Amino acid sequence: MAGIEKKQKLYNGEIVAGSLLIPESRKIAKLLLRETSEEDWYQAVIIDNILQKRSPASAKRQAKLIRKRLSLMHPEHWALVKDGNAEVTTQALLAATVRHSHLLGDFMTNVCRQHWLTFNKTLSDKDWREFLETCSLVDSAVGKWTVTTTSKLRQVVFRILAEAGYMDSTRKLNLQSVSVAPEVRQYLENHSEAYVLQCMECTT
Repeated sequence: MAGIEKKQKLYNGEIVAGSLLIPESRKIAKLLLRETSEEDWYQAVIIDNILQKRSPASAKRQAKLIRKRLSLMHPEHWALVKDGNAEVTTQALLAATVRHSHLLGDFMTNVCRQHWLTFNKTLSDKDWREFLETCSLVDSAVGKWTVTTTSKLRQVVFRILAEAGYMDSTRKLNLQSVSVAPEVRQYLENHSEAYVLQCMECTT
């Protein structure tokens, strides 16, 4: 059904639509592995409401985001998402999210890694603001994002880091060491996903 799409080169704000969405992503991965037709996809997401969202619009929006993330990966990755334990599934989804969002990936590899290496293991809102200023030098569109958008993006990025165990909580913002699960590491190495792996090793 889905192939491997072209890598994103510039920053985008699509990540604002959701964090790792673990339960929902397991269900979408199952549909992808079945090579579900568009008709059956609509039936599952909109009619049957397998994501259990309050409105068809919300279900469609989150399914689209998850599908975009997972479509950047191969079927063996989808199997990790669908059948892996909590750690494997979470890290596999983080890998797909980093692949889809260089905003998240660059924050991990530039900001989180620098903090970790200099033993300054607590992030701050200032770190996020300064990071976006740097991003705007690479992609001028970032400088045009509204305060509301940048605030929401911060919330989602920090929530993802907490969900994946890189931070103790979205309140304290203390970085924690995370080791990449062997199954996830093997997938990333087998498919030459060096950037993604580098990002995920930001606190080791």
